[in-house]
Amino acid sequence: MEAVILILGLLFVAFMALGVYVSVKVIGAAKRGVDRTITQARRTVEETTLRAKSYGQVGVAGELAQLRLSLRTSMRATQEALQAGVAEDASLSESLGLFQRLSVHGQEIDDELKRLEREPDRTTVASLLPGLKQRTERITHSAESLRWAARDRARQFADDDLAALNTQIDVEAGALRHWTVEEPSAGAGAGAGADAAGRGGDRARAEAGEEGPEALTARDPRAQTGYPWQKAVRPETTN
Repeated sequence: MEAVILILGLLFVAFMALGVYVSVKVIGAAKRGVDRTITQARRTVEETTLRAKSYGQVGVAGELAQLRLSLRTSMRATQEALQAGVAEDASLSESLGLFQRLSVHGQEIDDELKRLEREPDRTTVASLLPGLKQRTERITHSAESLRWAARDRARQFADDDLAALNTQIDVEAGALRHWTVEEPSAGAGAGAGADAAGRGGDRARAEAGEEGPEALTARDPRAQTGYPWQKAVRPETTN
């Protein structure tokens, strides 16, 4: 009896621990989902604001907004392309690691541009713009190089796979049409046999003294002979 109670107690504790573990996992997943949703919403709002500033403002503020917008757009597109491609091409993991290192520099320049947007001294900001623009262009150029290289690699793999598939289909189509290779020889053999048979028949008729072929007129049904397997009709006899 004590053993049964002990086993039931252990089962109860195990179920409680399992319930706590599942609850923690569910709460953690829900929290990550909420955080991801909030991050995406904040990013969407910020990029919409930057787009409005880049088109609606002129001067230093508009150039800063344009630099931040181009940087964020290029980095996000490259990140999505590499993360989508690494699932099918493991060799892109190294490219993804390089991009993560590049993202550190991109985040630094983005934070610096964001601070300069609130800087009241526009003259100093204007003097810093050429250097900031050059750094931003170097980062976006590197990101675009990784993105287009990954896309070209995926396109080349798709072209190679399509070429191999076309070759296999051509081989299979040729195998399905095997009679087109045998038909000319078979037809030539049949034609040769027919010619030989025709020549043999002409020779036999010449030896038997038969006349040449008759005119192309309708044949009398009464003159037709039966098939080889039919019995010959015996002549009538009188008693």
